[in-house]
Amino acid sequence: MNYREESLKKHAEWKGKIETVCRVPTDSKEALSLAYTPGVAEPCMAINSDIEKSFELTRRWNTVAVITDGTAILGLGDIGPEAGMPVMEGKCALFKAYADVDAFPICLKTKDPEEIVKTIKLISGSFGGINLEDISAPRCFGIETALKEELDIPVFHDDQHGTAIVVTAALINCLKLVNKKKENLKVVINGAGAAGIAIGKMLLSFGIKNVIMVDRFGIICEGDKELNAAHKEISKVTNRGHIKGGLADAMKDADVFVGVSAPNCVSKEMVVSMAEKAIVFTCANPVPEIQRSDALEAGAYIVGTGSSVNPNQINNVLVFPGLFRGALDVRATTVNREMMIAAAEGIASCVTDEQLSPDYILPYAYDKKAHVCVAEAVAAAARKTGVAKK
Repeated sequence: MNYREESLKKHAEWKGKIETVCRVPTDSKEALSLAYTPGVAEPCMAINSDIEKSFELTRRWNTVAVITDGTAILGLGDIGPEAGMPVMEGKCALFKAYADVDAFPICLKTKDPEEIVKTIKLISGSFGGINLEDISAPRCFGIETALKEELDIPVFHDDQHGTAIVVTAALINCLKLVNKKKENLKVVINGAGAAGIAIGKMLLSFGIKNVIMVDRFGIICEGDKELNAAHKEISKVTNRGHIKGGLADAMKDADVFVGVSAPNCVSKEMVVSMAEKAIVFTCANPVPEIQRSDALEAGAYIVGTGSSVNPNQINNVLVFPGLFRGALDVRATTVNREMMIAAAEGIASCVTDEQLSPDYILPYAYDKKAHVCVAEAVAAAARKTGVAKK
């Protein structure tokens, strides 16, 4: 099947992937009087007296806003908010299908971080959570930070943390197969944008000590003059050996390669130079950093990609539905690092030791059991860390 051509046809047929459904009767005078006026005045006044009741008397408890400015849509780049709408609708459909979360696509016609933050703050009273999506780096970092500081509902930038969580989950299971300890790993991450930096931080939080970040200009090293603010921050905790050079230099003797970068930037020779039983995650879409077959021929032991065509899809669809389900269920006020690590462990736990193999390190994105595991793990971590209201 030509997925691109067929998808265009289907989108023309569907005319949208989500819709609003009425949950109450409206077929009589009594029904209208309860759902609308005059009866609706009573819940309005109850919320006016206690705003927390908005989570009990409206659908707010189960709603998430999926918000983009259209600047980093999939692998397509800055194509604008309207052009990003099919992706946001698709994400909302997955929220509902996999976790019964009511999500709404909101595409903002501004690239100004201050306007984006202000707009989201102004509409936040209608939602139980905010999912930031496809907002380009480095603006996405400041936007998320500002919103997390000012809102008391979960704010989650999926391109950063969703990708980081699923990479961590995959690595948890890979380590069982290669019989290596996380504290002894050398991990190279190519691409120091939103996803790459979040992956680096997540792996460090998970207990991996030797992480090397690489960007277009080469290995990120503390003190380099060309670093932006996000690079400067991550340089203080990565590449503690202060290695210089390019990607090929970084990958020598590496145990793990994670690519969130550009197509065809990894050669077979680079993979050959890696450590025994090398783990290679090539997440660039639609064309990976190196083709799976080439990585395996060059000696990689486990290969994961961003594509559903290959085994071991590194897909953040495994993360966001269950993560928000768990956060909403306990009325979490934020998404903290402990909740993210719990999500990764929840995903990894869905592959049993009997199932685990170099071609099966993660559950499939459509496995609803995986989303339940994530939700339960996230809810438990929220309670344990004191950010749950129920």
